[in-house]
Formats: sequence, structure tokens, C-alpha cells
Amino acid sequence: MAISYPVNTPTNIGIANITLMAENAVAISQSPFTFQQQVVAHPGQRWAASISLPPMKRQDAESWVAFLLSLYGQVGTFLLSDPNCPAPRGTAVSATLTGSAGSTSPTITMTGTLLAGDYISLGSGSSTRLHKVVQNRSGNGTIEIWPALRESVTDAAVDLTEAKGRFRLKDNITQWSINEISSYGITFDCVEAL
Repeated sequence: MAISYPVNTPTNIGIANITLMAENAVAISQSPFTFQQQVVAHPGQRWAASISLPPMKRQDAESWVAFLLSLYGQVGTFLLSDPNCPAPRGTAVSATLTGSAGSTSPTITMTGTLLAGDYISLGSGSSTRLHKVVQNRSGNGTIEIWPALRESVTDAAVDLTEAKGRFRLKDNITQWSINEISSYGITFDCVEAL
């Protein structure tokens, strides 16, 4: 049976540590004489993450090892969320979003609130995109998000619980360690699949 991407991360053992990174493509040049700066913000924005799993025995580790191997390096993709944020802190339970590709200020239709720092996601499967609310929003109107919309959307359903993004491994090497007491150590880096 062929693997269908994106795959889900294993659930038998949770993530011990995750470092989430928001990358922006920004160029800056500075005069060596006046220190005056020129800043150019390019449209590139993406998520990146560095993930460590807790030490575990083989029976738990093998599902993670198999998951990582099933990605075939950077070929496959997987869905990832912030494990500490299964739901928004705001009161919204459903929402739709409308906006143009490249917009960081789309229009949201919802009852309730989303607070700065809440995650939302759009799409499903291979079109899943993770966004973060950067300013509080109550009710309908313009909402500020990061990263910018990847494509134009009209009344797109917003996933407010277990908001996920689509990621791929940062490089083509998959590795794990096994120590003298047969405890497995697994860490990996990934970037948003664009």
C-alpha cells in the first residue's frame, strides 16, 4: 500500500521539546559610515521547528523511527501542531476567512474572539496551512495573521482546534541514537512545506 502524504505524527509518545520558528525573508543593508539602514521585506514567510522526543524504549521508539523513515527524507510531508495549544484561548468555536494571496489582514466571520497568539489553520490534507493570530479580534472584521495567506480564499472554513501546518524534514538524513540502557533518542528539524 502506497503512503499518502501528508501523514500524521505518531501519538504513542508526545513531544518533549519543540522550538517553533517564524522565518521572514528580509534583506537589510547598513551604511558603515552613518549606520543608516535600508530594509526590504520580501514576501517569503515560513514556519520551521526543531523537535526532541523524550527518551524511550524500543517499543515506543519504533513508531517514530518508522514515521521518519516513511517520509523518505524531504520527499514526504506530515501534519504538525503546537502540542501546547490544542484550542484557541479566545471564545470562537467556528469561523470562515476571506482574503487574497499574500494578505496578512484577511476578513474573518465568527462569533466570539480570537486572541493574539491563537493558532488557526486553513485547508486539509496537502493544502493545510498554519497561521497565528497577531492581534486580538472580536467578532467579524479584519484579522491580523502570520504568515500571509498562501493562496486566495473565499469563506474558507477555519480550523480552530488542533490547528496544524504541513511540514517536511529539513534535510535528507534521518537519525536516532540508542544508548547503553537501550534508551532511544530522537530529534529532528523540519520546515513548512510550501
